[in-house]
Amino acid sequence: MGADLMDDREKALKSSVANHYHHHHHHHHYPLSSPSCTKKISAHVLTVALIGAWYTSNIGVLLLNKYLLSNYGFRFPIFLTVCHMTACSIFSYVAVAWMKVVSLQPIRSRSQFLKISALSLIFSASVVCGNISLRFLPVSFNQAVGATTPFFTALFAYLVTFKREAWITYATLVPVVTGVIIASGGEPSFHLYGFIMCIAATAGRALKSVLQGILLSSEGEKLNSMNLLLYMAPIAVLVLLPATLVMEPKVVAITIALARQDMSIIYMLILNSSMAYFVNLTNFLVTKHTSALTLQVLGNAKGAVAVVVSILLFRNPISVIGMTGYGLTVFGVILYSEAKKR
Repeated sequence: MGADLMDDREKALKSSVANHYHHHHHHHHYPLSSPSCTKKISAHVLTVALIGAWYTSNIGVLLLNKYLLSNYGFRFPIFLTVCHMTACSIFSYVAVAWMKVVSLQPIRSRSQFLKISALSLIFSASVVCGNISLRFLPVSFNQAVGATTPFFTALFAYLVTFKREAWITYATLVPVVTGVIIASGGEPSFHLYGFIMCIAATAGRALKSVLQGILLSSEGEKLNSMNLLLYMAPIAVLVLLPATLVMEPKVVAITIALARQDMSIIYMLILNSSMAYFVNLTNFLVTKHTSALTLQVLGNAKGAVAVVVSILLFRNPISVIGMTGYGLTVFGVILYSEAKKR
């Protein structure tokens, strides 16, 4: 969940369709001489490398979070989120201000700042909820619930903007939800509190992407996801630090004590936090370099890969019912993205 920080696939769809056309014009102007061929090959290599990096960082964050929060016993989801957001703040600043990965978009007004702050609150709450849910639930089940993001996105889009989809689109959300209900019934390690947190995380993520589309839609206020992160992450740190100190008062002392015994906790936190940023960076770049459809397919496959890898690593018990439910959900999501295209 920390992993899918920016699951704005809806937005990705729009932008990458534009990018799609934009990309295809490059190759057709010159005949297939060797420079263009090498250009094409190197573009493919770049795309594959980006997707690899996206998968690695995404699944890596998920598994490391799970390992730290459950297996290692570092039970401080809020502090973990603070680490993630701190890393995102630092790396975003380096990437945008120094390395100029994207051009810096300044905040223009107080109202825009307040809108970003509101998004940041929802964003940090959803990441915290996701990390809490990982403490209690296996990654496989966490991913099954996370796959219902389109359902919540459609729900909030309707509640907030009264924007209706065709009924067929809503029909495809039935298997999405049913699948999760079946999966939760069949999940051997089901935990109600973890489940509620996971739902909250997924809903928060969806709400953020819907509100982002509304709040930052006017021309002067549009921010790309890299700039949004640059402003959201520091605000999230400011909000979550007091929350950590109140709700996890011993965390700093315990972390220092753990580090004295074994430095690996520090390395794991640094690696974990860095990867949390790279999830967002690679997500942004993959969105930029591939078509909308590719992104949909990759996003669904990513969940499945995460499930398989986590089951192999953590050896959490799985049931046929649980996996059937997850399968149904993914099937629903695929149908949903097909229905949205029409």
